[in-house]
Amino acid sequence: MERRAAEPGAGDLALVLISGGASALLPAPAPGIGLGDKLEVTRLLLHGGATIHELNAVRKHLSTIKGGGLQRQLRPARVVTLALSDVIDDDPSVIGSGPTAPDPSTFGDALVALERCGALKRCPPPVRQRLEAGARGALEETPMPGDPIFDEAIYRIVGGNRTSVLAMAAACGADVEVETEPLEGEARGVGAMLARRLAAVPPCAWVAGGETTVTVRGSGRGGRNQELALAFALEAAGRPLADRDGWVFLAAGTDGRDGPTGAAGGIVDASTLGRIRRAGIDPAAALDDNDSCRALDAGSALLRPGATGTNVADVAVFLSE
Repeated sequence: MERRAAEPGAGDLALVLISGGASALLPAPAPGIGLGDKLEVTRLLLHGGATIHELNAVRKHLSTIKGGGLQRQLRPARVVTLALSDVIDDDPSVIGSGPTAPDPSTFGDALVALERCGALKRCPPPVRQRLEAGARGALEETPMPGDPIFDEAIYRIVGGNRTSVLAMAAACGADVEVETEPLEGEARGVGAMLARRLAAVPPCAWVAGGETTVTVRGSGRGGRNQELALAFALEAAGRPLADRDGWVFLAAGTDGRDGPTGAAGGIVDASTLGRIRRAGIDPAAALDDNDSCRALDAGSALLRPGATGTNVADVAVFLSE
């Protein structure tokens, strides 16, 4: 990519197409940083419950291509970017870690993110050394908003999470509630909150989008959507939904993969917990151990559509008779 980016000159047009997964597929570690260093710091941030903004603030400052780096390399060509957004607020600086977008984050912000997630002291020494050097002003910052390299650049978002949510709503018909705010926060807390809210006056159909996070404290396997679905089922068991059979709740990643598993998420109903318990698994203990995948699998409640070929974050659906 960097070799190709050096080819266009003044008067040329560079068309850049970005979709979910670009951050992972274009690591381009900065000098002194190994790919293993980036993998380890990403793992630490994810286990520490980092938001996508925190994660990308770090990744952009450990790369030569993220955070406007590709835009720098494509100049003086005119750059047009078309993006499929897997970011909830469609922030160009976060989609794919913003290779052709201005970067409002700094080396200092990256250090703060690592500290908040408990990863600063445990991250590979080259990572900490680079970020600290950048915070001291010893390294060039990523191009910020207002940098002249973006003067003639065009950036267009051609699809995203909200587009997907509205398409689901249209498929549900007229009697559907569309969540106005994106689902964010700790997955198990969001799942419990939704179960309480939807149990009060169950809508016929409800759809939402977003991207929750998981702070890993256990030793199990799962993903944010599986954890959200299991938490919903557990909370629903103590609510009016426990006495109703005609409802189902789904939480899934649109790329078909949720965390380090082969499932996209979970799909639960009033009978899910019973099936999990009959398989000899305590669903509450599984949730505490971040072991939602094993629990939902035992309850025949995993959604496995396979890879979808794109990523516009996560979706959630509730249906009731």
